[in-house]
Amino acid sequence: MRRLLLQNLAYSLIFTLFISCKSYRLEGVNPIANSQKTVENLYFSSNEDYVYKCQMDIYKNHVSGILILKKINETAHRVVLTSDFGNKLIDFTISENDFKLNYVLPDLDKKIVINFLKNDFHELLRQKYPVTESFENENSKIYLSKIDKKGYYLFINKQNGLLKQIIYTKNNKEKIDFTFDAKKHIFADSLNLQHKDFNINIKLFQITENE
Repeated sequence: MRRLLLQNLAYSLIFTLFISCKSYRLEGVNPIANSQKTVENLYFSSNEDYVYKCQMDIYKNHVSGILILKKINETAHRVVLTSDFGNKLIDFTISENDFKLNYVLPDLDKKIVINFLKNDFHELLRQKYPVTESFENENSKIYLSKIDKKGYYLFINKQNGLLKQIIYTKNNKEKIDFTFDAKKHIFADSLNLQHKDFNINIKLFQITENE
């Protein structure tokens, strides 16, 4: 059953490559002077383990397990996904410019699956964003960061100063919506990762909290 589920997951990813996404535009915002040169996502910056309950929905396929993230040095993280019963599914080390696959379950060892995880976690774990433009609306300060052909819209809650959302775009097309729920700058209590050009959703819910 698990083998069939993982095969269906890979086939679904291949099918969704043919789906396009729309251009992204900010609405209901006002431009403001650039008061910050850099914005940081510090949710995965602690040296302690981040342990989450993980749920992945890919079309009609549902996969759940335990996700462990650990910062191993200033530029790299170790990411391990296990089943609910503790069996390792995938283990990799990732940084801005490098990716090392330490282990993968044979049923998951598909290029498209590995690339999907590599790209998603590369964007999720990006920490520093140079600010290109700044905006605001009633609830948020919004910083646009442009890196090559990629754009990142970072929404900072005005009330508590916490990062609540990142919209990742490429060639001005919306790719991924990262939405965070947090009480402190270094730890997200939950994360919702929603693809806009794939029917893929990843949800993380805290199991252990960083101090």
